[in-house]
Amino acid sequence: MNDIRGKMEMKHPKNLKAGVGVCIFVLAVLALFCRADLKKTQNTYAEQRNQMVEEQIKNRGVSDSRVLDAMREVPRHLFIDEPYRHLAYADHPLPIQAQQTISQPYIVGLMTEAVQVQKGDKVLEVGTGSGYQAAVLAHLTVHVYSIEIIKELAEKARQTLKKIGYDQVKIKWGDGNLGWEEHAPYDAIIVTAASRKMPPALFEQLKEGGLMVIPIGNPSSFQILTLIEKKQGKPVRKEMIGVRFVPMTERKR
Repeated sequence: MNDIRGKMEMKHPKNLKAGVGVCIFVLAVLALFCRADLKKTQNTYAEQRNQMVEEQIKNRGVSDSRVLDAMREVPRHLFIDEPYRHLAYADHPLPIQAQQTISQPYIVGLMTEAVQVQKGDKVLEVGTGSGYQAAVLAHLTVHVYSIEIIKELAEKARQTLKKIGYDQVKIKWGDGNLGWEEHAPYDAIIVTAASRKMPPALFEQLKEGGLMVIPIGNPSSFQILTLIEKKQGKPVRKEMIGVRFVPMTERKR
């Protein structure tokens, strides 16, 4: 018995080494297929982004090349939950957590172009939502501040932006009606929720000559996307298009 066991023990290391070699080969092949599949998926999303920009945004009149390039770069699908991810580049808004939405791509492009963000500008976004609009702004300037009243959305957006690499975006959980006075004044403000009127605190935090875009009207119905310029301390308004946004809410005090 000792002789037999000894022979078996001598063969075991060879069998083990062969088994390990096979496992390594299989894992290497699987990794190769996974990388190829990932690259194919990434290429597919890139193609969808280009199509989105050309057909949905550029063809409707958004012409700022920096905005168009930013929207070609930002991986919109990563800001959308898996059940709706296949619709990430479709021409309509999509649901996100807490009964909120991620805006239609064209509206994101239109609002971004309207406030004319330049390199080095300080921008405030009211209504972080998924974080997608903030990511687009981050391609135009490093000074992006965003407020979200729903805590779970603020945290999820913060994690998503950090994971993708938009570390320069600063997110605050708070009441967007009050703005973010600590970093004011802002060159531009984008409000991504409907309000019956322009919140006074936001206009106060807007820099002289700065621009704000906000959907104004009945929060439970349709609104008018309105561009507001601060001239000599007064609001100069320009109505853009009819829209429908989720309502802006206030934190209970």
